[in-house]
Amino acid sequence: MSDTPAVTVYYDAACPLCRREVAWYRRLDRAGRIAWADVGASADTLAAQGISQADAMARIHARRPDGRMISGAAVFVAIWRHLPGFKLIAPVAGWKPVLALLERAYVWFAERRNRLTGKGCDADGCAVR
Repeated sequence: MSDTPAVTVYYDAACPLCRREVAWYRRLDRAGRIAWADVGASADTLAAQGISQADAMARIHARRPDGRMISGAAVFVAIWRHLPGFKLIAPVAGWKPVLALLERAYVWFAERRNRLTGKGCDADGCAVR
């Protein structure tokens, strides 16, 4: 694994679908360019970036090596830039018109993620029902 990750992704490790997707990406990331952090264990780190726990649970976030935070579909494009088999797709996906469509699809999914995965959230956090 490289010393400095190309991107650090903050994901909901309590989400079954999210865990499966991250496990798949980890298998593809043989160079160790992507660091993965559970949102539940990263509250202080995210708060220092101005991201509340609720915001972090509502949408995926990532930190670039320069410290800039990104979220939503842009995170997936950042992930894909470092995975074999996705390097050709990433530039197209990162093109503004395509990224705008991907963002709309991501928002649609993110709003329904908990119902689709059987996970429920309330003001105290999220738990598997």
